[in-house]
Amino acid sequence: MKSTRTLVRRSVAVTAAGVAAFVLAACGGGDDATGHGGGHTSKSPSAATQGKQNAADVAFAQGMIPHHRQAVEMAELAPRRAQSAELKKLAEQIKQAQGPEIRTLTGWLTSWGEDLPTGGGGHSMHGDGGGMMTEAEMADLENASAKAFDTAFMELMIKHHEGAVAMAKTEQADGAYAPAKKMADAIVTSQSDEIERMNEMLGKS
Repeated sequence: MKSTRTLVRRSVAVTAAGVAAFVLAACGGGDDATGHGGGHTSKSPSAATQGKQNAADVAFAQGMIPHHRQAVEMAELAPRRAQSAELKKLAEQIKQAQGPEIRTLTGWLTSWGEDLPTGGGGHSMHGDGGGMMTEAEMADLENASAKAFDTAFMELMIKHHEGAVAMAKTEQADGAYAPAKKMADAIVTSQSDEIERMNEMLGKS
């Protein structure tokens, strides 16, 4: 009889330990999925939202890639053609911000199974052009130097940024994909600040 009671107690203890281990594992798994300590893992909740983009998100990504490419192309002219050290610094800031965004936008379109924009800087764009430079404007900028380059660069980049801000505001209003809307927020903030900065620089020149 004593041995039977001992066996029952052991069984209860093992069962209780198993339940406790299951509860702890479940709690631990929840912490990992939340990802509060740093970036998301490949199994994070963000993966589940990957398919929740809409037509506005796709249009934003497809339109912004060539738009950013042209801004980077313009910025790459500044180190050898600009006269103003402040402008050279601004051009580098534009390049450093928009290069990674191009890669992110490309990744989204690929994961969504959507077409990627073709071409390099892309001197044309559907609709009103989104502030994109024409072939002639780009050629003139490439041939300018010193103060003439600085003035042309800022005037064209202001127009270019205004187009990007308008595109980003459309994404803010109509988009559904949270990371794309977050990027749109950043574009509106950063490029509006850069427009103000370039207007001030033009006023001083």
